[in-house]
Amino acid sequence: MGSKNWWAAVIFVQSADRPLIATNIFAPASTPARSIFDLSVLVLSVTATIFVVVFGLLAYAVLKFRRRRHDDGREPAQVYGSNQVELAWTVVPVLIVLVLFLATTQVINAVQNAARPDGTIEVTAIGHQFWWEYRFPDLNVVTANELHIPVSDAAHPNPTFLTLLSADTDHSFWVPRLAGKTDLIPNRVNRMWVEPTQTGLYLGQCAQYCGTQHAKMLLRVYVQPREEFDRWIQEQRSPAHADDTASLGKKIFETTACVNCHSVAGTVANGQFGPDLTHLMSRDTIAAGILRNTPDNLRRWVQNPETFKPGSLMPAMGLGDRELNAVTAYMASLR
Repeated sequence: MGSKNWWAAVIFVQSADRPLIATNIFAPASTPARSIFDLSVLVLSVTATIFVVVFGLLAYAVLKFRRRRHDDGREPAQVYGSNQVELAWTVVPVLIVLVLFLATTQVINAVQNAARPDGTIEVTAIGHQFWWEYRFPDLNVVTANELHIPVSDAAHPNPTFLTLLSADTDHSFWVPRLAGKTDLIPNRVNRMWVEPTQTGLYLGQCAQYCGTQHAKMLLRVYVQPREEFDRWIQEQRSPAHADDTASLGKKIFETTACVNCHSVAGTVANGQFGPDLTHLMSRDTIAAGILRNTPDNLRRWVQNPETFKPGSLMPAMGLGDRELNAVTAYMASLR
């Protein structure tokens, strides 16, 4: 697959076997997204009303005082110094601005100063060029590109709080149906939270231009029932299960520059520059969501990442066919 038809791969990946929740800012599925949506509806309603009133008065004036065939050319009676009119166009805009200000302040306060009930999931999201790293510090789990979180029960709210960091340049975390976009800035800590009320796969995007492959820095958030999320956590905390038949590929992997960038728990690979590969095959996608995670795609990605992401920081390793097949077999066994 050449870079010219990468978007077809994205569409294919997005329609994988998990239920896909279409990206739509007008269909919030999380508490902070609902708050932002309600505020947007209020602002839209107020501005639409202003438009209708102003346009209606303008249309009335145009029709009422239009030039007629038998006009004598004299202007209609003029009104000067109307206290009522001046009071109306001063007080009404002030009241409108005050209402919008108070509503916006309330939403900002609710989103930024939300309480953290018992059972809150803590995630550290780190933006890289051009992929996402997710760390669950309380659960001892590290993964990449695909974020798993539990659905929240209305009777017992269970939000997920994210600490947002950047490893290089500016990024922006945005999953439209879960929350508003929040920037990841180098040397600064930002925070946000989500409280999804519906299970499924939610799609997002880095919303801040961060380099040549910004458009291919996709977001995938898997909202799962609590039991399924707990099972995923246990699987991620367990050691990697590599096949014995992949010993050659493991040896090649551990004796090349792969270990300088990637980590595989229980091996000598402890790099921090690239995604953690311990449970690579538990993910649906690779390359930050643009390719389905299959052995064939893995092989082509390792062979030459530039084919899919020109400007990618991962170099082509220059492996021969035998070494490439062995490394691919090893990576495909990491579950």
